[in-house]
Amino acid sequence: MANNKPAHQIRSGVIRAAIWLNVSEKTGETWFTVTVTRSYRDKEQLKDTSTFRRDDLLTVSKLVEMAFNWIWEQSAPSDSEVNE
Repeated sequence: MANNKPAHQIRSGVIRAAIWLNVSEKTGETWFTVTVTRSYRDKEQLKDTSTFRRDDLLTVSKLVEMAFNWIWEQSAPSDSEVNE
């Protein structure tokens, strides 16, 4: 992940799915990856973790589904491409 900013983010409360665009240096091929994190406060500092509580799991599953749909839409042909 050479780019420090995700291509897209989806949030629900303290849980975030970040979608990253990756590019192969050899072939130029592109693909997306997804990281899911939960934010929490440790004293005065805001931190992220990739571990989730039981009550987080439904939200995680919904965000992952939304991330899948966003990625799918990015790779779907546009209307102008379909009509050519």
